[in-house]
Amino acid sequence: MKSHIYTALTTALLLSAACSSSRQESSTTNYADEIHQWHSERIESLKKEDGWLNLAGLFWLREGKNSIGADERNQIVFPKGKAADRLGILVLENGRVRFTADPTATVTADGVRITDSLIFSEEQKKPVVLAHGSLRWFIIKRGNKYGVRLRDLEHPAVKSFTGVARYDIDPRWRLRARVEPVSDTHKIAITDVLGQVSYQPSPGTLVFDWQGKNYRLDAVESGDKLFILFADETNKKQTYAAGRFLYADKPDSTGHTILDFNKAINPPCAFTEFATCPLPPPQNRLAIAIKAGEKRYGKGH
Repeated sequence: MKSHIYTALTTALLLSAACSSSRQESSTTNYADEIHQWHSERIESLKKEDGWLNLAGLFWLREGKNSIGADERNQIVFPKGKAADRLGILVLENGRVRFTADPTATVTADGVRITDSLIFSEEQKKPVVLAHGSLRWFIIKRGNKYGVRLRDLEHPAVKSFTGVARYDIDPRWRLRARVEPVSDTHKIAITDVLGQVSYQPSPGTLVFDWQGKNYRLDAVESGDKLFILFADETNKKQTYAAGRFLYADKPDSTGHTILDFNKAINPPCAFTEFATCPLPPPQNRLAIAIKAGEKRYGKGH
């Protein structure tokens, strides 16, 4: 009788262990599938019209008139063979930018030909995108500077793009983090590649544990997400030298969120010299190697 009871107990324990192992394997597989899907969408976003691969120029405006076109006599010279010699005039005045098209050029906005239009002001929710052939351009503001961001929908970088190398998916780098709240008016200094410093609202510091040690990262707000600019030891050789980006949900009712470093991405500056990326603040430079997420793309910029 005892032998039968022992056999039954052993069988039950083996079945329980097998079920537990099966559930763990299933959970790991589901997580990997989730990351693969997320990464696939990330890659597609880079190739879209508003992605980073098709940037073809960044031109800073001077106050007053700025002529644009392919002719080298213009203040802003667009790519030869992609634009008419004279496309028109951009006028920057008191933080507002107006575009007047050259009578010989066809320039449109939302598919409608324009001759004269206000294309940027502080009151506008988003800048007007102008189009000519495969080119698209609009105004950006960085600090007290105003620039023309140019896209080419036929950019060779889009056609030659084959993806971004990344580390193997490792569930251990999906970490629970405690958010240390701060005052509603708290801001941190963020410097961009132009050397300009802006003070961004910060909802707090994310505190997480890795291999028995606590680490801290200051976050800034980005819509309904937390945005983290961080640097780590992999930046020396394996990942983008200036650091990487990571997004996380805002804290739950317990004051925690998830930092999933398998979703760490290269900044736009890794793909183009025409981006104006923010850099990780000094306190977000970690003395560990985060071997998760995207690796360095090409030669970088």
